[in-house]
Amino acid sequence: MHLHNELGFVKHCSSMPMTTATTAQHPPSKRRKRLQDASLLEGPMLLLKSVRGFSSNRSLVWLACVPLALFGLGLFNLSAHAAEMPELNAAFLANNLWLLVATILVIFMNAGFAMVEAGMCRQKNAVNILAKNLFVFALAVTAYWFVGYSLMYGDAIAAGWLYFSGLFFDPAVTPELIGEAGLVPTVDFLFQAAFAGTAATIVSGLVAERVKFGEFVVFSLVLTAFIYPIAGSWQWNGGWLSEMGFIDFAGSSIVHSVGAWAGLVGAMLLGPRLGKFVNGKSQAIPGHNMSIATLGALILWIGWYGFNPGSQLAMDQWVPYVAVTTTLAAAGGAIGATVTSTLTSGKPDLTMIINGILAGLVSITAGCGNLTLAGAWVAGLVGGVIVVFAVSALDSLGIDDPVGAFSVHGVCGIWGTLVVGLWGFDIQGDGSALGLFVGGGASQLWAQFVGCLAYGIWTVVTCWIAWSLIGACFGGIRVTEAEEIEGLDIGEHGMEAYPDFASAGN
Repeated sequence: MHLHNELGFVKHCSSMPMTTATTAQHPPSKRRKRLQDASLLEGPMLLLKSVRGFSSNRSLVWLACVPLALFGLGLFNLSAHAAEMPELNAAFLANNLWLLVATILVIFMNAGFAMVEAGMCRQKNAVNILAKNLFVFALAVTAYWFVGYSLMYGDAIAAGWLYFSGLFFDPAVTPELIGEAGLVPTVDFLFQAAFAGTAATIVSGLVAERVKFGEFVVFSLVLTAFIYPIAGSWQWNGGWLSEMGFIDFAGSSIVHSVGAWAGLVGAMLLGPRLGKFVNGKSQAIPGHNMSIATLGALILWIGWYGFNPGSQLAMDQWVPYVAVTTTLAAAGGAIGATVTSTLTSGKPDLTMIINGILAGLVSITAGCGNLTLAGAWVAGLVGGVIVVFAVSALDSLGIDDPVGAFSVHGVCGIWGTLVVGLWGFDIQGDGSALGLFVGGGASQLWAQFVGCLAYGIWTVVTCWIAWSLIGACFGGIRVTEAEEIEGLDIGEHGMEAYPDFASAGN
């Protein structure tokens, strides 16, 4: 079009007398600047003028009014909402600030899980383990935001069993929520998403050193989007287990045993690592860096102060109480595992001390608000003893659990749930006895047993289906023998964790 206009102008000029006056009155037209010759500031305007309908200045003025109008509308809406909101009270601010801090602590537990798992496994698989633990939280948050949170805390579809309120969640803050010092939906979501991420991270330890990265990613999405949220709704959204009286304060069963059962199914389908069992006897495969494994255990211990006290979901007088029961159980677990490993193997085993601390923490997670201080320490102590024998029992069954994840999160998750029915109290209520050994009868123990059984059956069945379908769709879930021998760092990621150091004992 531009060329046609220029030719027309030339034809018009050629038909006129070529006089000096005519030339002076009709100077040559100014050539329009091309887009590729324009500066960074001139480019956007030239691009708009090249679009039909935006060539005039009036059109550009109207276009400029669009973002201005939207900005004004946004300010109007914000002002309207601000006018409706009551003044923020101290309880509202304290509750939400505390839960945000607790959430950050729980999210930081991902670093602890990564370091424990990487340190207890071989050097040639360190990058793969770190990548899984880092990436799994991104997956969990996304899947939980997309549908998981709605399935866990949505409206009832089948009362007591299934809930759903559509995709995503409503982040709106209401005046009633502020007046009642409730939790902002976004803070609550973030806290719950961190728990979903923890369940998926537990799986990583059980399938370490032989699972394909992509297949693990797909399974993590399924777990955090559907399997874990549906199970969690049975207790934490007033489902059938909650109505039965089942107690799981912070997730010994809901988070830890679900993650452990999911990983156990994967470990069984994968089979043991090469060289783990020789002539039917279990062979030790030492970890490559016990320093970072120890640091990881301490990070997890600190992160648990977000996990358990944060589950109070308010900043009140019971938060420090839950923190103390958590600490005492961890201490008891460390002592129980150290003494037991010394008696059984002749020397204190650092890996058992680490797992003993974690076993104590898992053992108190369900009852951290329902056990006395002495009861919490004993629960952790017993958990530390149990984890040592559980590791040996799993080896005798031919199941390869590289870091003892099922012994810690699965076996001690069940123990931590049952202990509420043995010597638990309604501490934050009327103080009445709940447990069998303290005069509360067997009803609470029965509810705890049913809950453990329900979570075990649900997770095993659904995860078996999920792992099997993923394997069928992608040609198996295990890396090749050559990749396993070389190490997943090279085969799956094309890099090494320690490229400047010679490999030894990989």
